[in-house]
Amino acid sequence: MNVLVVLAVFAALCIAYGRLLEHVALRGLTCTRAFSRREVFEGDEGELVEVISNDRPLIVPWLRVESRISRHLQFGRQENLDVSGSMYHKSLFTLMPYQRITRRHRVKFLHRGEYNIGSASLTAGDVTGFFQCSREQRLDAPVTVYPRLLDDRDLPMPFSRLIGEMMLERQLQRDPFLINGIRPYRPGDPVRDIHWPATARMGELHVRVHDFSAQTRLMVVFNAQLKENQWDNLMEYEQDLIEREISMAATLCVRALRAGLTAGFAANMPIGASEESTVLLPSGGEAREEELLTAFARLRILRTRSFNTFLEELSGLSGLDMVVLSPYDSSELQLRLEALRSRGNTVRLYVMEGGAA
Repeated sequence: MNVLVVLAVFAALCIAYGRLLEHVALRGLTCTRAFSRREVFEGDEGELVEVISNDRPLIVPWLRVESRISRHLQFGRQENLDVSGSMYHKSLFTLMPYQRITRRHRVKFLHRGEYNIGSASLTAGDVTGFFQCSREQRLDAPVTVYPRLLDDRDLPMPFSRLIGEMMLERQLQRDPFLINGIRPYRPGDPVRDIHWPATARMGELHVRVHDFSAQTRLMVVFNAQLKENQWDNLMEYEQDLIEREISMAATLCVRALRAGLTAGFAANMPIGASEESTVLLPSGGEAREEELLTAFARLRILRTRSFNTFLEELSGLSGLDMVVLSPYDSSELQLRLEALRSRGNTVRLYVMEGGAA
């Protein structure tokens, strides 16, 4: 009889505690998630830091935190962590009163892009599972994955040679800030180059002699089409070649910037929610590398217009050193490239391996 009474009391207490948890278990719980780094490169590894705090004098027998995460974020195996179908992330916790738990999940970033764990479902309950409560919580855990940077062997040619050839092709221009002496005036010399103190001293006109410089302004232009007659957008399984274009373009721009040059890129693809083609003219500065890498990460493989039409729209640009990446070559494409050359641009076309014949 005494055993039955004890069991009855225990059952009543469990029910009462379950009822209590059903109403208040989540009121004192907070959950935060954040990546250890906000910017990474494709193929890098990092951590997702998950913090759960129980700010009430209650034992929470179990808490389940569920969220949908892109399959391009690969989680390692870990106790009390379940990843279903590479998309659903589920963590389990047991919380004592006023306890704070921090977990670090290893993550590998498989694909460039912008990712955010926008929200999570929190479910808490008693040991029996009969009494439970749930709520949605907004979790801002953004991460930007830059495209993979390539090695020299994966570039069209050694980058130093590429830049050197462009500099030779570009007509050397006199730098007004580099003075290499003076000489007597010759017919046709600009009046602004007259060196008046030397003229007064020697009794005849003398002009400044300028050194020459060739500043490379790298502009990488790349194509979202696999074939010239392509009209539909690419399926996901067809996009690998375009992803290689993006990685190659990012590598060329980053190397140019680190060599002290200016760089930009253009593509018949939009950035983020935009529906327009992308044109970022060459520029330099400390923040330029991050700016370009972020733009590369946000590119959508979505053809905004045909590549021939896009090149025609770029025909107003001049004085640039263009590297054009395309999965194919054609007579129509060559006509557009010649039009760009006629505007004073140096132009190099590289047909991607694996593209159309």
